[in-house]
Amino acid sequence: MHTPSKPPRLFIVVPCFNEEQVLPVTAPRFLAKIEEMSNRHAIRADSRILFIDDGSKDSTWRIITELNAQDPRYQGIRQSRNRGHQNAVLAGLMEARDKSDITISIDCDGQDDFDAMDLMVDKYHEGYDIVYGVRSSRATDTFFKRFTAESFYKLLNILGAEIVYNHADYRLTSRRVLDALSSFPEVHLFLRGLFPLVGFPSTTIEYERHARFAGESHYPLKKMLSLAFNGITSLSIKPIRIIMNFGGIVSLVSFIGVIWALVSAIIGNTVSGWASMICIVCFIGGVQLLSLGIIGEYIGKIYLETKHRPRYIISDTTPECNN
Repeated sequence: MHTPSKPPRLFIVVPCFNEEQVLPVTAPRFLAKIEEMSNRHAIRADSRILFIDDGSKDSTWRIITELNAQDPRYQGIRQSRNRGHQNAVLAGLMEARDKSDITISIDCDGQDDFDAMDLMVDKYHEGYDIVYGVRSSRATDTFFKRFTAESFYKLLNILGAEIVYNHADYRLTSRRVLDALSSFPEVHLFLRGLFPLVGFPSTTIEYERHARFAGESHYPLKKMLSLAFNGITSLSIKPIRIIMNFGGIVSLVSFIGVIWALVSAIIGNTVSGWASMICIVCFIGGVQLLSLGIIGEYIGKIYLETKHRPRYIISDTTPECNN
């Protein structure tokens, strides 16, 4: 473990997408938290809040520039287009990497408990390089969202992907963790699975998640399912192994069926079996199409990864963003 000898410089990394309603509410709270922690000498007074505008269509970027004009501790970068939450978080982390000692990534909507940052920084002072924010409960979620989210974490672990249960993207990371993360060239990102791969001493803290301060969630079911499938195919090849094993079982059963059919034909005990034949053909066809779809997803990702396209492109920055 590292042993911090002086207060670290903190960058709070906040991805934003169409957050004109909630940003004016949460931005002062981020600043107040920095002032609170710097007053007790947990972090440096020149710590910053870095907003990442992920190609918003509303006035989010205008609000960020106005905040920066009021106080240079508010800083911002703007992506050239919407690249998704994971790429926005990565953009903020990589831009803050050389300017900070530690970063804390947190969503803009105010659902994550701001006071948990104090515990994260304290854990850093104890020597931890990664501190994962873990939800203590999902009481504020609907039954459907709670069930699907918990099933997702369990499924990923079953498939061999190492992730922290009930952790999203609320975490503290040290500079050396981000230096190591920068060597991961993946285009399709699933950050909550990459950080455990990076290693370094880590721990967790629990916090209560609240309802959004304003506005609506930008993570509907379609995006949640896309993130889940991306996480599975990015971190594990176990689905392909499951297909292989299942294919072996189906082949064995089919081979037994062929022997049974031949024996029946030899002894003259054959009957017309249209229904059974149709069922078998449909079953085998469905298995083949599903298997080809999963394999095709992996091949498609290989194709896209070989292009080495940039994971984010910054079009604008606020003044003094390089400080």
